[in-house]
Amino acid sequence: MAAPYATDPANPRGRLYPEEESAFRSPFQRDRDRIIHASAFRRLKHKTQVFIEHEGDYFRTRLTHSIEVAQVARTVAAALDLNVELTEAVALAHDLGHTPFGHTGEEALDALMAPYGGFDHNAQALHIVTNLERHYAEWDGLNLTWESLEGIAKHNGPVTGDIPYALAAYDARHDLELHTHASAEAQAAALADDIAYNNHDLHDGLRAELFSTDELAELPVLQDCFARVDAKYPGLNYYRRRHEALRRFFGVLVEDVINVSRQNLADLDAGSVHDIRHAGRMMVQFSPALWSDLKVIRAFLFTRMYRAPAVVEMREVVTKMINELFPFFMENTHELPKQWRKDVAEAPDQTALARIVSDYIAGMTDRFAIQEHKRLIGGQEIPEGVIDGH
Repeated sequence: MAAPYATDPANPRGRLYPEEESAFRSPFQRDRDRIIHASAFRRLKHKTQVFIEHEGDYFRTRLTHSIEVAQVARTVAAALDLNVELTEAVALAHDLGHTPFGHTGEEALDALMAPYGGFDHNAQALHIVTNLERHYAEWDGLNLTWESLEGIAKHNGPVTGDIPYALAAYDARHDLELHTHASAEAQAAALADDIAYNNHDLHDGLRAELFSTDELAELPVLQDCFARVDAKYPGLNYYRRRHEALRRFFGVLVEDVINVSRQNLADLDAGSVHDIRHAGRMMVQFSPALWSDLKVIRAFLFTRMYRAPAVVEMREVVTKMINELFPFFMENTHELPKQWRKDVAEAPDQTALARIVSDYIAGMTDRFAIQEHKRLIGGQEIPEGVIDGH
């Protein structure tokens, strides 16, 4: 039975373009299904999480990451008596706006777009589901419910100050109440993202041999996880030992979020989702002690993984690629695919044109960006290595 503060699927705020709802799927189930069938979702298969897409079949991509986030989000939502379908929809959509080459690609595109309003992957995700997915006869975008759009826009908290242009443009048409917190479902999706990447980046870093199991076993939380495994399974095989320890680490994170969030919700005594949005703080959280430990782990990953020498080398290569592709397309718009040329022809100024080019480059997969750079510009081959995903 859903909690009183859960989002009610029987009373959604509706869609920008009214349409008849399904007789056998809730509005949030339909949102989830539309996201799964979106072109941008499929492209996540070939977009960097941490390791560049062609480097190995076992490393995470944006797609496998999004699936893992959705799995965690469903678990947390069910434990907190939230709407699971809305939570899953937000979780599956949260990374749709990412560029090729992870955050390195985003940083490069943001710098190039500085004169034209910048680039933000969360705002881009909203832009994709409200505009760039153009498959339906009656509207651009996926025409998701207000609740799903709110979750995509502000799952990390209220959006204040300088609002990214892609987010501001849609909000002007369909008020997402950016100054408030999102639903508890969206907050659960945001914490599921943290849980998923804190866990799988350790897996992938070990597989890439950027650090050792012994080094991992000295970190907060993980030290206890390894100790429990060693006590229960003395002499366990090397690979099984570290998998068992990371499995326990994963469980610690999930259990902490559920326990802390339950207490937060009980203390608030929320009677509706409105109370969640106006609580003044996130309801779905880690405990302060675990959050402090995670900061140590993130610092370790930053030094040993995200800024490893091979990563730094790769960052330079792909930044150069984005820096060359952007001005090339600005000057050679005829090289854009046919379906983009109508927008180009109707662009009133350089800012509008730059935003079209940015949308096109942001939508590229890693390998397509590499192929297009080689075809159109030539020059440097991409080396074997790793790329920063966070």
